[in-house]
Amino acid sequence: MNQISWDDFRLVRGIAESGSLVGAAAALNLNHSTVFRRLGALEAAIGAKLFERSRNGYSATAAGQEMIALAERMGRDVTDFERRIAGRDEKPSGLLRVTTNDALFSYLLAPVLASFRKAYPDIHLDVLVMNQPLNLSRRDADIAVRSTYAPPETLVGRRIGASVWGRYVARALYKPDVDPADEGHAYIGFNEHFGGVEVLDWIEKSIPRNRIAMRANTVVGLARCIGEGLGIGFLPRFVGDQHSDIVCLDEPMNGRGADLWLLTHPDLRHAARVRAFMDHAGAQLSKRKTLLSGGKAE
Repeated sequence: MNQISWDDFRLVRGIAESGSLVGAAAALNLNHSTVFRRLGALEAAIGAKLFERSRNGYSATAAGQEMIALAERMGRDVTDFERRIAGRDEKPSGLLRVTTNDALFSYLLAPVLASFRKAYPDIHLDVLVMNQPLNLSRRDADIAVRSTYAPPETLVGRRIGASVWGRYVARALYKPDVDPADEGHAYIGFNEHFGGVEVLDWIEKSIPRNRIAMRANTVVGLARCIGEGLGIGFLPRFVGDQHSDIVCLDEPMNGRGADLWLLTHPDLRHAARVRAFMDHAGAQLSKRKTLLSGGKAE
């Protein structure tokens, strides 16, 4: 039997994760025909069928499951090795992946990223904007700029400060005596794809479902919809207070939101490019932390 290569394991894992040859081809940047041919050659080489095909896609056989489990262990080992090596660089240069959410990116991070690039032109940024956290242990990103109540124990970093959430309404609909509890006011809420902040639970417990006109997974989009008069909505103060077309009614959660953190994996914290970003972004965001509570930047 020919020796099985790491690419063979990646192929099997890709098919298992996507459940199809097309999905595996897209994930591995290969042609569908190449994936089909390589799978057939691998099954012939080991003398065992790895997948059964049905209307629901490709499902692993017993032999396939063994190979998938081994592929996952090998993948973790490779990632761990890459992360440890990446943590040994001495010069602040190369690619740096940063993950954050849409609100932080648009309202706090943009000037920080611009000043960082001026200070470190040899570091090239790849910013992944998602409202769901990525796995830094798998090196989905090198650094996370996130609002969270409890950072994962597997990560290390720096706390910038606590953010405050407010309840907002369109300025065109605002009256000094407006009552958020009035049944005539519709609300805009968040859906299950937006995670990490306590306001989701607060909305579910405090606002009747029949009053929620729309749900979304984007703070930036909600700010625009509130301004259009779609309903009352909840925003971080550092977002809502930068919009002249909406008004903050109150802070319904006793003024406290999640803490803003800069986070990285312990194996990467001594990497020069990671250290440079943590120090620079930490200093710049600290100057802006009063924005988190609805104040003005220092």
